Amino acid sequence: MNRIVTLALGAALLAFSTLASALDYKIGFVNTERLFREAAPAKRAQQKLEREFATRDAEIQKLSKQVRDLQAVLDKDGATMPENDRRNKERDLANFSRDLQRAQREFREDVNLRRNEELAGFQERANKVILQIAEAEKFDLILQDPVVYASQRIDITEKVIKALADK
Repeated sequence: MNRIVTLALGAALLAFSTLASALDYKIGFVNTERLFREAAPAKRAQQKLEREFATRDAEIQKLSKQVRDLQAVLDKDGATMPENDRRNKERDLANFSRDLQRAQREFREDVNLRRNEELAGFQERANKVILQIAEAEKFDLILQDPVVYASQRIDITEKVIKALADK
């Protein structure tokens, strides 16, 4: 019986010493989604993309309006139009619709490609800043998303956002 108590006490002391040494670690967490949403370089990248694709977006909006207008004409006057005119307008509508869908698909692909390029550059900068903070403040571990839970006590996202704004 004495031996069981001694083993139990030894296991408890070992667990306690492991817990105590774990308390010496400095852990941080960075909310990547918030970083992409709030950091100044990320906002600038988003504005750059909006300016870069504004002309194409306007062209797509114009084409979309043409499709809607042609559809409205067909809905309103299609029944009373001469057969030949109606068929021509229906063919034009089909062509405009196909062009619109193609333009929208290409636009989305191009925007996504450029966004990924911009985000990769931003992510690289953010990782350098996180590393600088980790070394300067002697962190043992910094986690990024996806994390199931991180308390506000270890969240260093605000420090990263401020450090990125300074650069």
